[in-house]
Amino acid sequence: MTGKAYVTGVGMVPFQKPGKSESYDVMATAATRSALADAGLDYEKIQQAYVGYVYGDSTCGQRALYNVGMTGIPVVNVNNNCSTGSSALFLARQAVESGAVECALALGFEQMQPGAIGAMFHDRVSPFAAFDEETDDLVGSSEIPLALRYFGGAGKAHMDEFGTPLETFAKIRAKASRHAAKNPVALFRQEVTAEDVMAAQVVWPGVMTKLMACPPTCGAAAAIICSKEFADKHGLDSSVRIAAQAMTTDGPETFEAHDMREVVGFSMAKRAADQVYEAAGIGPEDVDVVELHDCFAHNELITYEALGLCGRGEAAKFVDDGDNTYGGKYVTNPSGGLLSKGHPLGATGLAQCTELVQQLRGQADARQVDGARLALQHNLGLGGACVTTLYEKA
Repeated sequence: MTGKAYVTGVGMVPFQKPGKSESYDVMATAATRSALADAGLDYEKIQQAYVGYVYGDSTCGQRALYNVGMTGIPVVNVNNNCSTGSSALFLARQAVESGAVECALALGFEQMQPGAIGAMFHDRVSPFAAFDEETDDLVGSSEIPLALRYFGGAGKAHMDEFGTPLETFAKIRAKASRHAAKNPVALFRQEVTAEDVMAAQVVWPGVMTKLMACPPTCGAAAAIICSKEFADKHGLDSSVRIAAQAMTTDGPETFEAHDMREVVGFSMAKRAADQVYEAAGIGPEDVDVVELHDCFAHNELITYEALGLCGRGEAAKFVDDGDNTYGGKYVTNPSGGLLSKGHPLGATGLAQCTELVQQLRGQADARQVDGARLALQHNLGLGGACVTTLYEKA
């Protein structure tokens, strides 16, 4: 290792509903140029690029970056489901920390279609076959879209074991809307109350209303990662470094525990967080601000426990006590999260990165978490991969 990697530039475009956005290449180009401008760096200085997207043909990454420049650098296309953007960041960080390059770009984008996401190839075995089979066994309700059954089922398991009320998930969604109201790049900026969330269309009786699920979204985000030496040489910002990062995949418990929380990656996320805490020599109590993967309010709740922000079974009290927002123990998803900011799959991890870098720089305006020095990111994709990243104010 040559030393820590620094995030010297971040950028993103405002997220949009499907059909309302620019083409993926236009969004990706804009996000890249935004990150370059933020860093004060020419594209010719980028030595490698890792580009993430889920719904697109091969080499979409090159198509997007050729609009910025055709410099002949390696461009690696990345697809890791909903953790695609942070997987690109993981690879860029590894390249810099290993000394393979001094400066790398991580870019993520998605141009999504309306409605629930699903398989694109129906003539071959699905990577979700085992997940779907376990979900059918544990949840049933085949008339409900699978994504809702995955995460709603995980929330229901928490409700069944700990008596967590449905209103707790509504409070999480309402909190997301309050945060997003202060974020100019969020998709949904209208505040809603927990009562509004409870009164929304029921998509799973007793388990979920429509407002508890994130919307399909289009968007792009980017980050420029470099060494301290490169930053100093070129006069770049080196105020935020990646203190620790881990990527984990599924273990045997995903299917052997017969628990929907494990199917959606509880232990996978816990392992990633534990590895980060150990590598950084800190505990969860030291973290100031968190961007976590709230594709459903239910996943935000179980992730509180997976990341160690509260104990097992304590998430409802954690929410009721306001420890997930300003004035509490941790500010979670100050951006509005996936629930309100939106969830363009390939861009999500890098949008989380953008928010946390801005927080540690003190550039988050009305969303600013006072005195933030340590920021934790959690980005999860079923099938599966979880990337957890700790950013530190240098």
